[in-house]
Amino acid sequence: MLIIGIDPGISGSISFLDNGKILDVIEMPIMADGKKNKKQVNGSQVYNEISKRIKQFEKNQIRVVIEHVSAMPGQGVTSMFNFGQSFGILKGICTAMQLPMYFVRPAKWKKYFNLLNSEKDASRTRAIEIFPYFSSQLSRKKDSNKADAILIASFYHETYKIDE
Repeated sequence: MLIIGIDPGISGSISFLDNGKILDVIEMPIMADGKKNKKQVNGSQVYNEISKRIKQFEKNQIRVVIEHVSAMPGQGVTSMFNFGQSFGILKGICTAMQLPMYFVRPAKWKKYFNLLNSEKDASRTRAIEIFPYFSSQLSRKKDSNKADAILIASFYHETYKIDE
């Protein structure tokens, strides 16, 4: 089974796990928008990246797991809107591709990996502990978003085996 774990947002990532083994992880494709060149998710490229990685899988053997996030205290109205827009783009792409989607709250997967109330970089450390063969791809501090996407997919793989 192919599990696609998505950490949404412009600094997020998309991971691809086949039977619990990491096939690939990419940073969220983004593009500039408007006069101020604000970044936004590049929906066309997200579609292309997912399409080329799911070719050898039947649709009933694919699960998309998206982190279900909501507004955070202290977050500005504009950033909340942009984040919601990114989330909507991802849902729309998966819907159009007819891929089954599952949503997991950050508290749920982070609790499973004992990451509640920890630093952002702790997810990178945890992902390296679980997937040491992939550590070279998680060597930079900014790779914590890739680690989040990996752990989101891994959470689904480890806790929802009944679904297979």
